[in-house]
Amino acid sequence: MAPTIGFFTRVLDDADAAERYRIALGQIELAERLGFSSAWVAQHHLDGAEGGLPSPFVLLAAAAARTSSIGLGTAILTLAHEHPARAAEDAAVLDAISGGRAQLGLGTGGSPHTLSAFGEDPEHRRAIYDAKLVRLRSLLAGTADVAIYPPPSAGLERRIWQATFSPEGARAIGAQGDGLMLSRVQPVPAGHVGEVPPRVWEVQRPLVDAYLEALPAGVAPRILASRSVVVVDRADRRAVRARAEAGIGRQIEQLHRIAPGSLPLDELLVRSETHLGTAEEVAESLAADVIAAGATEVSIQAHSVDPAASITHRSLELFATEVAPALGWRVGAPGRARTTEEARHVA
Repeated sequence: MAPTIGFFTRVLDDADAAERYRIALGQIELAERLGFSSAWVAQHHLDGAEGGLPSPFVLLAAAAARTSSIGLGTAILTLAHEHPARAAEDAAVLDAISGGRAQLGLGTGGSPHTLSAFGEDPEHRRAIYDAKLVRLRSLLAGTADVAIYPPPSAGLERRIWQATFSPEGARAIGAQGDGLMLSRVQPVPAGHVGEVPPRVWEVQRPLVDAYLEALPAGVAPRILASRSVVVVDRADRRAVRARAEAGIGRQIEQLHRIAPGSLPLDELLVRSETHLGTAEEVAESLAADVIAAGATEVSIQAHSVDPAASITHRSLELFATEVAPALGWRVGAPGRARTTEEARHVA
């Protein structure tokens, strides 16, 4: 069963906050018109340069008012920063006003600085997250000692996703029956900074295997693979590649401790797992990604290229109308859920 396609924005356009949010909402509307099955937004606190959206439920509520069918998800809600009752209430409100389209992607959040600002101890981030997840799940399932309002829909608790970088984390997510969220890049292992890393699908294969093995009987797998994709018309290719070098260079410096300008752009694209080019080039590049092909959904984002909004709009159009069909990926309303056996044997 081929994956559906989703769209992911980190709200990083070169503009003030109001304009960033206007652009993001316009992109979500466009994604729905083009047949994307979902739109995802990231949460980042205190830092507009890293990601300018601290309140994803607010933006997704605005998106719900402008759309009618596209799924609306957090990727991720940094649950360690949140009060679980507040998060459960916000998710329930979003689900109610969107007609059951909310998707709740969760993760710990990685910044000790922001955790401290929210009154949490960064040294106990994982334990804080685990405790809050138990509470959030019970509130959404209606098994807690209190009931929230509005009452969560019967399916909302079954639309939880979790992000992880490790097979151990993927195994725990599978055991809980949640969706598995895979990043566009994987952290560089300790002691290997500066080396040429393996491709992301090679690193993520053990995660997918662990997740599928741990899924309870009868629970259909949900695997969301995020990928950096910018599709351009041939006339725009050179200009977008020139812009990409700066953004990807910063990412490579952060992940691999490699000085900007020391690698050619084509190598930067490979190391950053960025699929940039014409529709034919991107389709050929993505065709090698067996984890994306085996996912239930592939969510594309323009980061770290971060092109002008017009290029991102055009990229969405080209991806939906040319790249996804060339790969055999599904554009339009999602079909039936993939079985565990199908997912296990796609790749």
